[in-house]
Amino acid sequence: MSNTQPAPVASEHVELKARKVSFDWDATPLHWVPGDPFTTHTINVLHLLLPAGERWFVHVYKQALPYITDDRLRADVIGFIGQEAIHSQAHDDVLPHLREQGLDPTPYTAQVDWFFEKLLGDRTLPPGRPRRWWLMERVAMIAAIEHYTAFLGNWVLNADALDRVGADPTMLDLLRWHGAEEVEHRSVAFELFMHLDGGYRRRARTWALAFSALVFLWQRGVRFFMENDPSLLDGKASFGQFVRKGRQGVLPSTPDMLRSIPRYLSRAYHPSQEGDTAQAMAYLASSPGANGGH
Repeated sequence: MSNTQPAPVASEHVELKARKVSFDWDATPLHWVPGDPFTTHTINVLHLLLPAGERWFVHVYKQALPYITDDRLRADVIGFIGQEAIHSQAHDDVLPHLREQGLDPTPYTAQVDWFFEKLLGDRTLPPGRPRRWWLMERVAMIAAIEHYTAFLGNWVLNADALDRVGADPTMLDLLRWHGAEEVEHRSVAFELFMHLDGGYRRRARTWALAFSALVFLWQRGVRFFMENDPSLLDGKASFGQFVRKGRQGVLPSTPDMLRSIPRYLSRAYHPSQEGDTAQAMAYLASSPGANGGH
């Protein structure tokens, strides 16, 4: 049923727990990267995608729990579920602030909700193999998506360019707290997939679906923000802008994103090869939002 799982590069297992966080958005401007609406809104898409996406993660993993036969992995999945639920709520809490600043995300979030709740939601399938097949497809898709959330988490923990340009500290803390937890639990989704299925063809197929969906939804989100930003007369978004901002370090670089593809598709891949657990834990220990500072 399952393939041999690649070994982690190091034993970095930590007990996963959901942290109580608090962020105050009263002083955060609409363009929280000063003078750079494109970078601001490219990252702001996270607030629109993640609440629905992470609620979907939790829903799927609750269905997967009865199939887990490894006690440590079960504990990790339960900890993952707790963290993802908090992530969803924390990003959801940004949306009223956006509305107060004249940018109502409802038309876009309605599309995202449809994508996760209808297109990727539960289906009326006969019990047995058909129902398990659809569960395994979604478990595999989550593993692929988590590869990119860990990539982004590692990036934002090291994105010193955002500090240099004066990005809003509260927004940076939200992003880095979330990014650190993505690095902290980066192995769980892949290990669950390998435990329940592990088929390489399914891994590659669902990566293609997940990557295509993320690119499609993200570019639509950026265009939505730029076109509806009340402070912009003719807001435009382009791939060229994304490439330029990646070179400046305020967004992930396009070459780095492309290099992440063969890493995930390698048969020797394991998520522990991505990011640094010690760095993530150090940030979580100092995060104002995760330690009552906001």
